[in-house]
Amino acid sequence: QVQLVESGGGLVQAGGSLRLSCAASGRTFSNYPTAWFRQAPGKEREFVAGLSWTGASTVYGDSVKGRFTISTDNAKNTVYLQMNSLKPEDTAVYYCASGRWRTVVFGARSSYEYWGQGTQVTVSS
Repeated sequence: QVQLVESGGGLVQAGGSLRLSCAASGRTFSNYPTAWFRQAPGKEREFVAGLSWTGASTVYGDSVKGRFTISTDNAKNTVYLQMNSLKPEDTAVYYCASGRWRTVVFGARSSYEYWGQGTQVTVSS
């Protein structure tokens, strides 16, 4: 049984930083692409960042480029999302996802087979 468990969310002031973690069991993250999405109340789930299965390529949503960084620790089977210069509009539930295949369209939710339960990030102004 595959499980993805996110952690690291919380309340932070605008301009601050948080690091989210996503630990996997039952699946080796490095065999598949991994991504972070987020969903704010009343909005569609939005692609945030993606990492290729090789770890060589990263892709970011336009709204987070230059502020967020996705990375992985293969030894811990964990993927991270470092979020800097946070803004109130970054407030959302953040989800990690593991790819259905090795080649995916990063921004497409259908590309991902497994999802975590989400972690809340709230940025105050």
